[in-house]
Amino acid sequence: MINPIDISGNTDLTGSLAVSAQSLDKLRLQAKQSPDQALKLVAQQFETVFMGMMLKSMRDATPQDGIFDSEQTKMFTGMLDQQLVQNISSRGIGLADIMIKQLSRPSSSDIAQTRAESVLAAPAPANSASAMPVPYGDRVANEINSSPSQPPSLQQIFVSNMTPHAMQASQETGVPTHLVLGQAALESGWGKREIRHSDGSTSFNLFGIKAGANWDGKVAEVLTTEYHNGVASKQVEKFRAYSSYTEAFSDYARLLRDNSRYAQVLQPGQGSHEVAHALQRAGYATDPNYADKLISVMNRIDTIS
Repeated sequence: MINPIDISGNTDLTGSLAVSAQSLDKLRLQAKQSPDQALKLVAQQFETVFMGMMLKSMRDATPQDGIFDSEQTKMFTGMLDQQLVQNISSRGIGLADIMIKQLSRPSSSDIAQTRAESVLAAPAPANSASAMPVPYGDRVANEINSSPSQPPSLQQIFVSNMTPHAMQASQETGVPTHLVLGQAALESGWGKREIRHSDGSTSFNLFGIKAGANWDGKVAEVLTTEYHNGVASKQVEKFRAYSSYTEAFSDYARLLRDNSRYAQVLQPGQGSHEVAHALQRAGYATDPNYADKLISVMNRIDTIS
């Protein structure tokens, strides 16, 4: 039979079912002391209960009006079923493992490692396609504020992997490296919300640069937020798609360098905050608070660099 809950001072609930208020209190105590162990125990108990219900349903669906059936045979059949459930649950059927995997929260290091692997798996750099630069969109600019929404480790991974590209763009334009990183982080949500194709693959477009009439390369169509007279609205826009992050940063640098509308942005002697406001005045984004959001992201980068 399935072991009843231990009502002694022992808090080890292995092999028992929490079927009373006292046993539930012990389970709650164990959850505070060792959440992972408690989760495993609860998942195993759920699996046991599930198997018991499943076996009971099977018995109920079996005819029980034979000449040898009686209340005594039903009692002994129930005892047999309890023993079967206990034997099966000692090995498990995989349900508890699935529940543990679903309910366990990955650590920040696990998330960071996953993010790092996805970044490092990016294709090798390719030559950037020549095209007339067009104004940038602000796909996610309105969604980011000064309070980081991701674990710091994710942001550190983003900054670490994108800094070499940002340094190259900074050399080509004179724009501070952390401002280049700030724009990439602001537009892409620290890489978490990159512009993607319909099949889920990345476009490597961290800056939200749109595909104008003169763009003859690949494009990705996504729903974006634009501001018209200060009012936000959703609309589908076409964005450029690149073969690598190197190509994306190179195109960003070419946009600032070759488009006359950003001449004030590249004026020497300006601080990062001045450049941020110059970008907004030049129409880099339609978000009226774009400069302030960019400055907040730059401040965050300064704390983790």
